Amino acid sequence: MLTSKADREIARLSTLHPKGFDLSLGRIARLLERLGNPHRRMPPVIHIAGTNGKGSAAAFARALLEAAGLTTHVHTSPHLVNWHERYRLGAPGGGRLVADDVLADAVARVAEANGGDKITVFEILTAVTFLLFSEHPADAAILEVGLGGRFDATNMIERPAVSVIMPISLDHESYLGDRVELIAVEKAGIIKPGVPVVVGQQDSDTVREVIVSTADRLDAPCSVYGQDFLAASEHGRMVYQDEDGLMDLPMPRLAGRHQLANAAAAIAAVKAAGFALTGDAVERAMTGVQWPGRLQRLGDGLMAALAPDGAELWIDGGHNPGAAAAIAETLAEQEDRHSRPLFLICGMINTKDQVNYFRAFEGMARHVFAVPVNNTEAGVPNAELAVRASEAGLSAEPIHSPADALKLLRATWDETEPPPRILICGSLYLIGEVLAENGTPPQ
Repeated sequence: MLTSKADREIARLSTLHPKGFDLSLGRIARLLERLGNPHRRMPPVIHIAGTNGKGSAAAFARALLEAAGLTTHVHTSPHLVNWHERYRLGAPGGGRLVADDVLADAVARVAEANGGDKITVFEILTAVTFLLFSEHPADAAILEVGLGGRFDATNMIERPAVSVIMPISLDHESYLGDRVELIAVEKAGIIKPGVPVVVGQQDSDTVREVIVSTADRLDAPCSVYGQDFLAASEHGRMVYQDEDGLMDLPMPRLAGRHQLANAAAAIAAVKAAGFALTGDAVERAMTGVQWPGRLQRLGDGLMAALAPDGAELWIDGGHNPGAAAAIAETLAEQEDRHSRPLFLICGMINTKDQVNYFRAFEGMARHVFAVPVNNTEAGVPNAELAVRASEAGLSAEPIHSPADALKLLRATWDETEPPPRILICGSLYLIGEVLAENGTPPQ
């Protein structure tokens, strides 16, 4: 059931325009011209691309800027529960998700300007971002790339304050290429002549070389993780280092060792964009950062109440093998500190590498409950997904829903064992369903 004006307006557009992506910039350039080119009237932009970690980098950058007292717009995609999550408007004391009337009005104006011409819904919604961010004053804007970089609609930003490229791995191969170096070329397409570039931690030397060579060709000053800046854990603290020296910081609120590198990239990016950061502001950002749906622990709500007593219930929407490896590493660290049986409740879509996703958990997960993803046509049937988990060497079975899986665990749990650690994972669509059912949507 559609509960807001914006929902209804976007649903109407979805019936008129093709779903998915059609990577080019001609259509959105035409639309923005009709709107008076709002993308040229925005505050300084931190533009973030990457396969994994770009959402976390956006969350850290927002926390850093707001801790420094700066009003900050944030665009991320996709959303988890409500379309409004994609548009956070900067305000003194912290940003707020766009009000429904404001979003519905912006969507209607963009649709009217488009006039029924061929376009994708994502392009319309990106134009909405530019319109909203140009009409509401702020000190900075954070813009997350939707897909790829070179031909992503957000790449209409002609001169951002900084371009950020987070870890790159295989994903969206049908759009971006089936080798990481090809994907790196697409992501590096957000680099602009003379604009600073921050390169997050990369597992591939080839990927790093593609990005750095692109920056060199465009005379874009380049700062690379592990070379020009880095972060490490020492004695339960995070130590960040760059050419300006060391900062001794609290560990980031976001779980996982990979978040140290994500936080470091955000610090480097905010500084490269020209914003001053005090040590106190960075400390506040590390302890206050929030990023719903990514290794988020559910401590209360309906779903949490269904789990066995004392269970740890986590959710994570990382949906490719690279993300799974980072999640598995974090869970292994938790297992070392506090041993618990691990169960996965997983739903995925058919564009993702399901077998290699599951392989990250081989030898760790006791059992997988495969569930359907209900709010997209791309959801993998639960029986088929259970087979993919089995092919990866995991014990698996299909089940109707996350709630049913939690109820089954609760009804059959052996009280002589430690309470389980349960991860609901695999698709942001699934995580959105769970947060909505749990009664804890992002705010």
